[in-house]
Amino acid sequence: MTGENTQSTELEGLLKRMKSAASPARQILRELHARYQPLTEGRVADYIPELAKADPEWFGISLVTVDGKIVEVGDTSQRFTIQSISKPFVYGLALEHHGRDHVLTKVGVEPSGDAFNSIIFDERSNRPFNPMVNAGAIATAGLLPGKDLTDRVNLLLDMFRRYTGSHVHIDPAVFLSERSTGHRNRAIGHLMLNFGMIGERVEETLELYFQQCSVLVNCHELAMMAATLANQGVHPQTGQRAVAEEYVKDILAVMYTCGMYDFAGEWAYSVGLPAKSGVSGGILAVVPGRMGVAVFSPRLDPRGNSVRGIRVFQELSREFGLHIFGPESSRNSLQI
Repeated sequence: MTGENTQSTELEGLLKRMKSAASPARQILRELHARYQPLTEGRVADYIPELAKADPEWFGISLVTVDGKIVEVGDTSQRFTIQSISKPFVYGLALEHHGRDHVLTKVGVEPSGDAFNSIIFDERSNRPFNPMVNAGAIATAGLLPGKDLTDRVNLLLDMFRRYTGSHVHIDPAVFLSERSTGHRNRAIGHLMLNFGMIGERVEETLELYFQQCSVLVNCHELAMMAATLANQGVHPQTGQRAVAEEYVKDILAVMYTCGMYDFAGEWAYSVGLPAKSGVSGGILAVVPGRMGVAVFSPRLDPRGNSVRGIRVFQELSREFGLHIFGPESSRNSLQI
């Protein structure tokens, strides 16, 4: 009995320490969630009809450390389509299959300063400016190998599985909505075909791109994807490598300079983390070597970024020294 009592006491002590260690971060996220829940600025995206059905009150915040600790509040299990947040991950997949030199012949890495759906290309090379705008993402999707669309979609879904740690699926209603209204993206695709930035299977590549944007995730999974990048490409819980370590810095670099559309410069200044947003209302950010953070809230500002998400990240960065160019001494104040 003495041994059992000792084990029980040790277990209770461990659980108490775990609860205590998690409390500061959880309390901070709860306070941020309560502070910004009443914020009603912005509007839900409606240029893709299915996206307009989102509840504007959905709001979740999730944090995952590189050693697998999880702290989250709000609607973190609510599913939504990944949209443009897929772009850096598909870019990494293209790098793995073709290498930097070849990928750079098809898509650049310069910030454009233009909206995400701009049809303006680099005048000197006719390449899309970077893989985070639609043109660059379509060119990147065009690099994914496979004998047919099914092969290429399966390659894509398997990649997302490695990052999230769970199987993911495509929302057929959003995919069909994207396909039926994606005239601008079709124009971009055919213009790149003219410039030789995309192969002859342009219609198949556009179908792949529409499906890529229609993958269903939740806030928890976005934070896990960000934590995987923070952990040099290895999933914090499964231990499976999602992307080759040598390409993690390429992904983070374009996220930092281009991931927030034409808000990228202000984001780099005020938040200072590699990040990517999507018009469903998700934002994920990477704190290299430490954690991934995600916020989901569907109301968007005019640039297509979540209003609540921007506010939450600005406050987290300011209060807890998460900016990658901030002093090292300020980065330990957010205890997980």
